Amino acid sequence: MSLVLQPLLPWMQDGTPEKACGSQDPSIGCRLTWNISQSEDFTHFYKTWLDKPLGTLCLIVVTFVVALILRGIAHRMITQVTVRMAASTMSEKVRERQRTAYDGSPALLNQRRAQRAKTLGSVLRSIASVVIMGTAAFSILGSLGLNLAPILASASVIGVAVGFGAQNIVKDLLAGLFMLLEDQYGVGDFIDVGTAKGTVEAVTLRVTRMRDVNGVVWYVPNGEIKKVGNESQNWGRAVLDIPVDISEDTEKVKEILQATADTMAESPAWADVVLEEPSVWGVQSLAGDAVVIRIVLKTAPGKQGDVARELRERVKAAFDEAGVSVATPAAG
Repeated sequence: MSLVLQPLLPWMQDGTPEKACGSQDPSIGCRLTWNISQSEDFTHFYKTWLDKPLGTLCLIVVTFVVALILRGIAHRMITQVTVRMAASTMSEKVRERQRTAYDGSPALLNQRRAQRAKTLGSVLRSIASVVIMGTAAFSILGSLGLNLAPILASASVIGVAVGFGAQNIVKDLLAGLFMLLEDQYGVGDFIDVGTAKGTVEAVTLRVTRMRDVNGVVWYVPNGEIKKVGNESQNWGRAVLDIPVDISEDTEKVKEILQATADTMAESPAWADVVLEEPSVWGVQSLAGDAVVIRIVLKTAPGKQGDVARELRERVKAAFDEAGVSVATPAAG
């Protein structure tokens, strides 16, 4: 009987790795052990006690190394993408206006871009790490023979519980992420969120830190910001309502205001701040013994207050020189 089976089962013949390993398709490790030792007993010992553990260990190492390589590639790509997003291409005109808006220096603008890139990159890299390393961990657990179904079910239940318990945190994180992606505001912007108003000092995914004119630092959770007014985007407008005595010649006052504002706009110190020719809109209201005349100037973002203060000083001097009386509007 053995003479009949021997030609049909060559792997059962003596002196072969198949016979020593007890398998028609032995593993690479078992075949290598046989080729080196040429001992059936040692090969059988390796097959029984070492082959599967070493194979599993190799699989774990390979899975872990591949996960690290993929994570490194993902991190590098995310960093490059976020840096390009933060320093997005702009026309030279827009770039110059933004330099002017940030005190003639790109330092704050660069800080804002760097913070956006850092925050977005950190979040996306964390997500990539969790996804890649989590997948690798489950693959390793599966290779160890563990039943992953109960683990996945438990993780789902825990995730739901944590989600319900941390709704506000999740809300803040999502609001902060979309705020950064849409570039609603950034470091150096002067914003009004309703509950607080001031200059933004730091922006994270969860909270916005801002300092008001009195020096008070406000920490506002991003999820609590229902609306935000940004006075530092694109351009601003200085609006001055000048009250004069009701007996004054309105046309004369308007000419004085227009000439004063034009002189200021053409001066070297304010030429880059006032973006368009000043405009006197005319009589805004009649209040008691006063006529309120409105004048507006389109300014670089965040410069409305500086322009308004300078123009008030110039208007006061021009009125004194022309003998125009400034009135106090009646309350109401």
